[in-house]
Amino acid sequence: MKRIIILIYCLICGSALTLSAQNANDVELQYKRSSLYSILISHHKAQFAPEIENVFFDIPIPDKFNNHDLSIKVVNSPDNKTDEPAITSFLQQNNVARHLVARWFNRNPKTGCCDMSLITERGLYNASYLDTELAKMSQRGFGILADAGEQLIGNTFVIVNDIRYNDRSKGARIGGAVAGGILSVLGSMFGLGDLGDLISEGAAAIISSIKGFGVTVTTYLYRLEWNDEVANTFYTQHYLSATEHDEQKRAAFDDSDSFRLNYIGKKSVTSGNLTVASGTDFDPNAMIRKVCARAIDESIIALQREHDEFKIKTPIHSVEPEITAHVGLKEGVTEGNKYEVLEPRYNKDGKIIYARVGVVQPIKGKIWDNRYMATEENTTGSTLTATSFRKVSGGKFYPGLLLREIKTN
Repeated sequence: MKRIIILIYCLICGSALTLSAQNANDVELQYKRSSLYSILISHHKAQFAPEIENVFFDIPIPDKFNNHDLSIKVVNSPDNKTDEPAITSFLQQNNVARHLVARWFNRNPKTGCCDMSLITERGLYNASYLDTELAKMSQRGFGILADAGEQLIGNTFVIVNDIRYNDRSKGARIGGAVAGGILSVLGSMFGLGDLGDLISEGAAAIISSIKGFGVTVTTYLYRLEWNDEVANTFYTQHYLSATEHDEQKRAAFDDSDSFRLNYIGKKSVTSGNLTVASGTDFDPNAMIRKVCARAIDESIIALQREHDEFKIKTPIHSVEPEITAHVGLKEGVTEGNKYEVLEPRYNKDGKIIYARVGVVQPIKGKIWDNRYMATEENTTGSTLTATSFRKVSGGKFYPGLLLREIKTN
């Protein structure tokens, strides 16, 4: 009966998701993720600021989130001080919340026209079915619209990352060396030419120092406010379809201050010592990128464990011969974690809810190391392709059910 419920859910929403292990790869792609916009605060006068800024652009949005980045990725802080009030003020003054909403509806800034294509794509809704139901103003149509707001738009998050270099070197100070003339001497280290026989004792000290590179990341978390009042204001006062022209509505959106980001909290994480696997080429940029990427992942994990609304859901990939899911150390999986197994269902109002149908726990020695550059380092677990779980409680599971970490004290 439960399989039938999920199958109906998939058919109504237009999802290609199936409930068989043979199509488990499709399952990975088709579930409702939260959306994330990631920003870096750069302190231009700080050590290693240019290098951190450069590698930040290459750090991908975690694949358990939809990428909701805007055009601005890096914000320069003129001084060395950063705090929540200053960040909140910046986000408000630059109307980031409004721009996030505009992206959700593919809003044309010149005409104000919007469409539902991104919502239908990320919400797994069949576009023609959605349009028909909304046009009929049926209960299900309103249910889909509310569901889209609550499950998608209302789960849009912004993380603002303040990354500071930790000078752990006992020798040369790296930031000054990289920023100064030594960069030309060590050109090959940064892909600028052949180092040849130019390595001196000072250069060797700098290489040693870079291998000790570390950062502290303070991540500030915000959530886009989307409730019935905000949604009603948008749909009645701002939304224009592709065939509509209303200059007053277009201008009203551009002048609106009804969209907000709510501050949730912050976490600071200090990276571990940077290690370089034996036999691998030493690439300073790659090393810096690895340290920053892993530190941001750890700060996201810390925020998720403290704030349930920010937790990710991960679909079960397979159930035979073991329960597996594409989640691992990057998402903070340890053998001591427990995960509830969730099944999407409709409530009486036509909205999707998630019911717990069991609990699973990672199996020791079978936890995937999917952290950035883990494969290059050949770390334990990096050759796996998923994490395996044992059933703690529940009935028969199948691919497509969702896992969410249980909060522990």
